[in-house]
Amino acid sequence: MILHIPNLLSLDELNHCRQTLNQAEWVDGKMTTGHQSAYLKNNLQLAQDSQDALQLGQIIQQAANSNPLFFSASLPKIFLPPLFNCYQHGGNFGMHVDNAIRRHPLLNSYLRTDVSCTVFLSNPEEYTGGELVIEDTFGTQEVKLPAGDAIVYPSTSLHMVNPVTEGARFASFFWVQSFIASDAQRRILFDLDQNIQKLTIELSATHEQVISLTGIYHNLLREWSDL
Repeated sequence: MILHIPNLLSLDELNHCRQTLNQAEWVDGKMTTGHQSAYLKNNLQLAQDSQDALQLGQIIQQAANSNPLFFSASLPKIFLPPLFNCYQHGGNFGMHVDNAIRRHPLLNSYLRTDVSCTVFLSNPEEYTGGELVIEDTFGTQEVKLPAGDAIVYPSTSLHMVNPVTEGARFASFFWVQSFIASDAQRRILFDLDQNIQKLTIELSATHEQVISLTGIYHNLLREWSDL
């Protein structure tokens, strides 16, 4: 499932991120990727343990964790601390799939990457190119969103970032280990949850159908969850 989440960041959060990134110290993005991806990756990143990355990462993670749409789509169990990148001067990232297992730098443990998220921190008119290209079961999608918006997609997806030929594209990206490992099962639960929310507004939280569907949702979550 590929899902656009509008306004993940508030205007104040977005402006703070942008101001900090404009003054930050950047390093070669190849320093934070695997052996194979290093041949495909041409960008800049904040050092993962830098104060700017840690402080901005907390803002991004809190915004995602408190966003009902993000939570419903990803059912997050563990967040990997968000990272930050910059593409400019032809910078790009060739077609690849994210590593299945990544080390959590703060918990000193490993997690499975189920859900990938990119938060756009530059507006589309500020750069040329730079589309996030995701290969989905329904075809190839090109994503270029307003600053503050996010795109959520399965970590199993092949994806790439087109070259940025003018301007600069700033973004945050991170991974989540979900309580539900299967993308197909997460999609079913997401669709069910969204319909329950609509029926709750149209009917009421105590309506017989809403109570019944809510029970089905939680029983599926109980059956499928990875604890």
